[in-house]
Amino acid sequence: MAPFPEWTGASRRSGTTSGPAGGAPDPHDRGQPGEGREAAAPGRTWEYTGYDPGQEPLRESLCTLGNGYFATRGAFPECAADGVHYPGTYAAGCYNRLTSEVAGRLVENEDMVNLPNWLPLRFRLEAGQWLTPDTTTVLEHRVVLHLASGLLERRTRYGLDADHVLTVRQQRLVHMADPHLAAMRTEFTLDGHSAGLEVEAALDGGVTNAGVARYRDLDGHHLTHLRAGTGTADTVWLRCRTRTSDIRVGMAARLTSGDVPVVARFEQSRAVQEIGLRLTAGRTATVDKTVALHTSHDRAISDPLQAAVERVREAPAFDELLEAHLTAWDQLWRRADIDVPGEPGAILRLHLFHVLQTLSPHTAELDVGVPARGLHGEAYRGHVFWDELFVLPYLNLHFPEVSRALLEYRHRRLGQAGSAARAIGRRGARYPWQSGSDGREETQRLHLNPRSGRWLPDHSHLQHHVGSAIAYNVWQYCEASGDTEFLHTKGAETLLQIARFWADSATWDESLGRHRILGVMGPDEYHDAYPDTPDPGLDDNAYTNITAAWVLTRTLEVLRALPEPRRRELAERTGLDGGELEQWEDVSRTLYVPFHDGVVSQFEGYGDLAELDWEDYRERYDDIRRLDRILEAEGDTVNRYKASKQADVLMLGYLFSPAELRALFHRLGHRLDDDTWLRTVDYYLGRTSHGSTLSGLVHGWILARARRAEAWTFCQEALRGDIADVQGGTTGEGIHLGAMAGTLDLVQRGLTGLETREGALWLDPVPLPELSSYGFALRYQGHWGVRLRLRHGQLQIEVPPSDRSPIDVQLADRSVSVQPGETCRLLLQE
Repeated sequence: MAPFPEWTGASRRSGTTSGPAGGAPDPHDRGQPGEGREAAAPGRTWEYTGYDPGQEPLRESLCTLGNGYFATRGAFPECAADGVHYPGTYAAGCYNRLTSEVAGRLVENEDMVNLPNWLPLRFRLEAGQWLTPDTTTVLEHRVVLHLASGLLERRTRYGLDADHVLTVRQQRLVHMADPHLAAMRTEFTLDGHSAGLEVEAALDGGVTNAGVARYRDLDGHHLTHLRAGTGTADTVWLRCRTRTSDIRVGMAARLTSGDVPVVARFEQSRAVQEIGLRLTAGRTATVDKTVALHTSHDRAISDPLQAAVERVREAPAFDELLEAHLTAWDQLWRRADIDVPGEPGAILRLHLFHVLQTLSPHTAELDVGVPARGLHGEAYRGHVFWDELFVLPYLNLHFPEVSRALLEYRHRRLGQAGSAARAIGRRGARYPWQSGSDGREETQRLHLNPRSGRWLPDHSHLQHHVGSAIAYNVWQYCEASGDTEFLHTKGAETLLQIARFWADSATWDESLGRHRILGVMGPDEYHDAYPDTPDPGLDDNAYTNITAAWVLTRTLEVLRALPEPRRRELAERTGLDGGELEQWEDVSRTLYVPFHDGVVSQFEGYGDLAELDWEDYRERYDDIRRLDRILEAEGDTVNRYKASKQADVLMLGYLFSPAELRALFHRLGHRLDDDTWLRTVDYYLGRTSHGSTLSGLVHGWILARARRAEAWTFCQEALRGDIADVQGGTTGEGIHLGAMAGTLDLVQRGLTGLETREGALWLDPVPLPELSSYGFALRYQGHWGVRLRLRHGQLQIEVPPSDRSPIDVQLADRSVSVQPGETCRLLLQE
């Protein structure tokens, strides 16, 4: 297999090596051999060598540590936020709303809040300058992210003068067993004459939201009422609250270095601790910093500050904290690890690591959704989009309790979605394109084009298809988990109100003899209006209409299958009657699907748009992923052209198996044969700029079945999205969580053809030469640790012993039943 370009020998010689390390086993990954833990296999660490200020934003994002409750970017503790470094800390679901003036208008934005910075720990020799990689000679620098253990290790050698070299080694963790704790151990070793070392640690509340350049003119001062104090001799605390959402935040820190005394002082927004050490040549001095974080959103809490002080006081020493942290990560990897060889496997493990840090079992205790950019930065303001469509299918088969919690986040906001529907004269639930704390529409109404410097109208709130994504996730979760209690209660209610919205959005067109859905935007996102028209919105987006028909069909099935008492309750609560159900049945069969030139049209009128000179734009601009910005800066608009940012029509092939997609079109009165679908794939493949990290993922998924030889190019694009920052500077603002989870699901469901339906596992594997051998474990309807492995035309299914019923497996040519405690090996048809 060809190596990824970023990992070639030239890259390694440059001193900025990145990628999976395959050297000596790491003592923290599964522990030291002989101590009850297995040494790490190669590829379970992610390493950067050499200090490169231009790469710091990307590295800080990819070296973020988290536990599903909060996360902290992988910044140098001795560096403050500036144009190079950005040490952000974010708690899931912690938002605040501020008003700013934009282009002469007052605009309100809700942001995930950058909380007080717990990292600061700086040092200097005997009243010299504070040492940082930007002000001091760096002789050697190495950062290793230990994926198996959730530990960030850093080693830097500072050249101070002719007589002194200071080596700094740090180990950092955000505790996976106790979600309110984090810790950092710093070891100082001096080469040269003995000298005094001053160490200053702090909790810094003087932070703002300034991690995204294009947002910096907006108000980012979210914290207020800052106060600091001391608990015990070695403990300080900081408390504050958010300005409008009034979330109280308590943070406490304990600093220790053997018996060395700690001195505390307090500034306007900082709680500072100081230690004086005497370094002698060749002897290492160790400083440990332990931090606790609580907010008023926590369960079973009265005072976040008191809770933080008590938790840090009772926290054990670093070594004991590390041991419990390693055990928690061991358990996560046993449930979720994926076995793919080579460089793709290393990237997939990195992706899985960041998914687990954002959405861990701790998330099941929170009222949060899926932040599109993780807890890794401030891009998209920490909002929740439709990215759960790409995340939950993976979680369903590993952490169904987390999937359920994320769906309950949506159900709790069903009332707000109902209000949004009524505001535009519709029934049912209209979920927002961007969500935050309370379920109101958070989509910006203006966005900045960095190429032109102009603020432009943003009509993304017309992407009503987010409701179909939520419905799809409800159905997929229930099929994978067997959670009929959720399906019959919150799931059924959510489906009903989304279906009701679609039925009420459909208007009858007598001339077509069809229902139509008018004035929307599709997943493409480039097109928000017809050329030369003042009003936003497009008619009959094929993806929107077909997924709406699917929602209506599935909801009717669920309602028919409900136990009669529950069906009556639901009808009474929602005012549902037989006439409405008849309308849904009719709409689900008559929604209009436009075609042109023998392919499915992205929307009505798409075929009338002008063709773009793609080669000319590639030649002039090289990277045309954000073609919309390029055209607007030229005084043109992408609305005039047959050009898509990302998969739109082709998303249908991502959501639905070929058989289900054919059935959907048949229900709508169309025949979708293989030739029509392949023409459609080719048509849009040549007219898509891939301005989203999700686009390569979807195209790779589809081409794995439609045209296998080209699939791997797009799979690579999806794998490399964040590690190579293919979108040009976006990874430093936060990872792309949907794309990361989607690559895992590409192996789990895309290549295996895995479906969970009708009480069985359906498998239709696709031999992809570049990933011809792979395996993973999953959790299916009460069975834990079911292992699937595909290798050389053979499928192996291993079901661990339990008291559960056998698992029914459906292949294209046969059915088998696998008993608990049994391993089944099946030869696959070529």
